[in-house]
Amino acid sequence: MNLSTPAFLDGTRLAEIQQLYHLQSHLIDGGHAADWAATFTPGATFDSPSYPAPVTGTAALTAFAEQFTAACRAEDVVRRHAIGTVAVTGGDGAGALRVESYLQIIATPRGGTPRTERFTTLTDRVVRDGDRWLIATRTVRRDDRPGTDS
Repeated sequence: MNLSTPAFLDGTRLAEIQQLYHLQSHLIDGGHAADWAATFTPGATFDSPSYPAPVTGTAALTAFAEQFTAACRAEDVVRRHAIGTVAVTGGDGAGALRVESYLQIIATPRGGTPRTERFTTLTDRVVRDGDRWLIATRTVRRDDRPGTDS
């Protein structure tokens, strides 16, 4: 977090950023892969140590979300992305924002008890595209893997 360059936003823009993050969770959890991928720029990169390699571009992001949904069905588990403490922590002066948030992935097997599978920190570069915000890059850090940058 770079507190020396905070990006203070008015209430409307901050609400738009919050909406983007909440919408993303609902889309991927609801199996809406293409709509989830559309919340990223066409050349966006998603980099998480939970997966073998970074995912780049709309088609790959869509396939990634489809695989998430298929895995949930195959395992007969409902997974929810619970995003909180969304904070705009910087900007590049040209309109892009640095946004950090915490993400919990909660898994509930059919008839079972919910459990936290992962607790992570997201660091995103968010850009304005017309009247909406999109994720240009996402880097995920897992709490169970300290010292890793992604």
